[in-house]
Amino acid sequence: MEDAFARSIPEVLDHFGVDPTKGLSDTQVVQHGRLYGINVLPEDKRAPFWKLVLKQFDDLLVKILIAAAVISFILALVNGETGLMAFLEPSVILLILAANAAVGVITETNAEKALEELRAYQADVATVLRNGCFSILPATELVPGDIVEVSVGCKIPADMRMIEMLSSQVRVDQAILTGESSSVEKELKTTTTTNAVYQDKTNILFSGTVMVAGRARAVVVGVGPNTAMGNIRDSMMQTEDEATPLKKKLDEFGTFLAKVIAGICVLVWIVNIGHFRDPAHGGFLRGAIHYFKFCSQSCWSLIFHVPFNIAVALAVAAIPEGLPAVVTTCLALGTKRMARLNAIVRSLPSVETLGCTTVICSDKTGTLTTNMMSVAKVCVVESAQRSPAATEYSVSGTTYAPEGIIFDNTGMQIDFPAQLPCLLHIAMCSALCNESTLQYNPDKGKYEKIGESTEVALRVFAEKVGLPGFNSMPSALNMLSNHERASYCNHYWEEQFRKMDVLEFSRDRKMMSVLCSRNQLNVLFSKGAPESIVARCTTILCNDDGSIVPLTADIRAELASRFHSFAGKETLRCLALALKWMPSGQQMLSFDDERDLTFIGLVGMLDPPRDEVRNAMLSCMTAGIRVIVVTGDNKSTAESLCRKIGAFDHMIEFSERSYTASEFEELPPLQQTLALQRMALFTRVEPSHKRMLVEALQNQNEVVAMTGDGVNDAPALKKADIGIAMGSGTAVAKSASDMVLADDNFASIVAAVAEGRAIYNNTKQFIRYMISSNIGEVVCIFVAAVLGIPDTLAPVQLLWVNLVTDGLPATAIGFNKQDSDVMKAKPRKVNEAVVTGWLFFRYLVIGAYVGLATVAGFIWWFVYADSGPKLPYVELMNFDTCPTRETTYPCSIFDDRHPSTVSMTVLVVVEMFNALNNLSENQSLLVVPPWSNMWLVASIIITMLLHILILYVHPLSVLFSVTPLSWDDWMVVFYLSIPVIIIDEVLKFFSRNPIGLRFRLWFRRSDLLPKREVRDK
Repeated sequence: MEDAFARSIPEVLDHFGVDPTKGLSDTQVVQHGRLYGINVLPEDKRAPFWKLVLKQFDDLLVKILIAAAVISFILALVNGETGLMAFLEPSVILLILAANAAVGVITETNAEKALEELRAYQADVATVLRNGCFSILPATELVPGDIVEVSVGCKIPADMRMIEMLSSQVRVDQAILTGESSSVEKELKTTTTTNAVYQDKTNILFSGTVMVAGRARAVVVGVGPNTAMGNIRDSMMQTEDEATPLKKKLDEFGTFLAKVIAGICVLVWIVNIGHFRDPAHGGFLRGAIHYFKFCSQSCWSLIFHVPFNIAVALAVAAIPEGLPAVVTTCLALGTKRMARLNAIVRSLPSVETLGCTTVICSDKTGTLTTNMMSVAKVCVVESAQRSPAATEYSVSGTTYAPEGIIFDNTGMQIDFPAQLPCLLHIAMCSALCNESTLQYNPDKGKYEKIGESTEVALRVFAEKVGLPGFNSMPSALNMLSNHERASYCNHYWEEQFRKMDVLEFSRDRKMMSVLCSRNQLNVLFSKGAPESIVARCTTILCNDDGSIVPLTADIRAELASRFHSFAGKETLRCLALALKWMPSGQQMLSFDDERDLTFIGLVGMLDPPRDEVRNAMLSCMTAGIRVIVVTGDNKSTAESLCRKIGAFDHMIEFSERSYTASEFEELPPLQQTLALQRMALFTRVEPSHKRMLVEALQNQNEVVAMTGDGVNDAPALKKADIGIAMGSGTAVAKSASDMVLADDNFASIVAAVAEGRAIYNNTKQFIRYMISSNIGEVVCIFVAAVLGIPDTLAPVQLLWVNLVTDGLPATAIGFNKQDSDVMKAKPRKVNEAVVTGWLFFRYLVIGAYVGLATVAGFIWWFVYADSGPKLPYVELMNFDTCPTRETTYPCSIFDDRHPSTVSMTVLVVVEMFNALNNLSENQSLLVVPPWSNMWLVASIIITMLLHILILYVHPLSVLFSVTPLSWDDWMVVFYLSIPVIIIDEVLKFFSRNPIGLRFRLWFRRSDLLPKREVRDK
């Protein structure tokens, strides 16, 4: 029954055919069970494990890698090759793919835990009226029409319409559903609000919420999936995970790279047509097949990094199959750094997504605020003889910890608050007219409440006031243990006064009173709504001398003015406190006793903002990130908080930036679009509104981060580009999120965003390093083919180069420190390519030099080296005809291992220098020196030691077809390698300075890269 909140009690009972005095009969229970279903959230249908595994291979780069592995394996079989080296390449590729698939499956499996944990919020048992008798049954057996009785502490077992109140008031904590900062008073009357949200349905008890005050009977109107909790589950199931911005751009880059590879393959094959008839190949057809293998080698080399033989060696260099692994490693390093910032990452890709976040939709309660009600202001009458008569005190402290300072209206600290009569009696009343408990939880290391938040706030205030008669108060209290300190002052007053009788709070009186006795003196303490308490007061307690004087009309008007200021402008929740001396023998209270009271003070409470939130807000604005505060609270309370945290500081007028959910829904579509672009506050929302907000912002090409801590936040957390849950939040919220803030600190998000931006920059840097280095390998073999010289590198040597240069150095680039201005730049656009036209030009220039330097080292040994044959260059170009003609040198010289050793060493060293180029995208090495990343320096040293090892250790040198180099050889290697730094410094200069602007603009217009959508902002 979806509209039970708008129906009268008789209508709802008639709908289900139930007698409220007898409940359902057994026959009706069976019928309703068949008609409406059982009270259980159904289990979602999970994808089979094999489908999850196959899903991880649905990626272009992965498919190309699989194809390469299969081709390598087939060619090894066709050529009759055996041994470890023959099948090393396909094995490495498949192992890397298997590891990435495992990570993907684990991530998806963890994500579905949110749906399972939602069931934990269902009640276990319920007190049900059936066949005229009450009995306790499993909550799963409830059916619509059941009459259920609930009382304080009960978890509501289903969505229910209240039909009878068995106490003066009923209050429910439904923060997990609506995010409201305080409990909600429930009533029997019909809701007439149009487009009512959960907060408006004050006659409905929602499944999973908790009764905190009162006792009532209600009729079940919704079970299982047809409850508010069921709607949250459905919303979560409808949310599909979307690829992160980095994943999308890497996919685009992979597509582009695949096209480049295909072009290179064709080009290399065409260039070598003239060599098809060489006698060494045994005919034109065999020559064509040989060079087909060779060209696939040159292409795939841009891709894979793990060459296998002449047929596939270069093929394994074009798309780095190490790229997914290095990206994963870089993200994992980022998660470790973020964990130290109290940001625990549950999904690796979300680390990078933070870097391009443009909007943070932040839940108010428990995220921007402490979700701990505390006394912020106190108003007392200082003296009836002065004007104004009233004075105010402010109170510090934003949690349930009994720590805080009281200040007077001039900002001066009150050293001994308990010496002031009004503050002392307010503390007494707060401790005695109170049914809550404050305690310290050693396991969590924090103070916790039992009972109403407002009553706990009064207990904490009593602790801050301290006790009278001790000059060391309240500092002496700090010597107590946390457990003793929690309620030390409260316990003191409870021991001094014996409670005799209590008049519970009622809706008509709007107040609560307690009769206490101390040394034959009876005192009535009362607290309640200011209008009710002040109306019953005839005298006031003066704070200057403790005298009691009549409450005049002027003072009454002044108190009313202060109350309206507290409740209106400052949006504080206000309570007035009063006392009355009673006859010594009185044991019982009556409502008539609540008159002729003495006013002692007015307290204003709020759910305070976290201390660090304001600076975090300013950081977000500087970084170009818009913050939208989202809450279930009312508009005025939320606007007051936004002023305090600075969310409205940059706005002259914020009337068009603050909307309730109903106001927003009533706007025409065009105005909704405009409102989304300006919105800073969204109030009176329910879970569906939060998810709708995220979707609407994403439709405007915003990258949305959603923060929250309640069950009500879970659908939006899952839908957002990155969901951020609070560490103290519900298990459902954590499971639906990508990241959890262990310290519940909104400011940690700012640090996480900076880390996300740094990770993206580092990702670009190692992509640049790997691609430019691999382009060099392709250029090396391509130029050798065009020039007609022997192969510069053997397959096993190319394998070694890729293993040592693309492992440690590429990973170490992930340790680059973030730039100092990383949080001063605007967020990058979602459609910004990972590799722009200008960057790709830089890749080509560096890659071309790497390849040419490698070929130059090879030619140098043959033509110029003292230890070489010093052949004329023409002889080197005609090496393949050497056996068919007479020469002055043996043809075996072309099988010498020395020239390929020089080439391989040049390639290794030049790539190490190229790694140093990638400490920063545009900053010079003079600004960002090598020692700024000691991990990279160490990886370069280890790589060079490994390379020297294979050159000078005999068994290894034979395995890799290399030979030791002389000092002159090493000098030539250095001279050929060092220019790569000079070239990149020139390119960086063009990137930093306006002189290079026209070049960069031209390359942005080029068609080298995939087309990108234009984003209108």
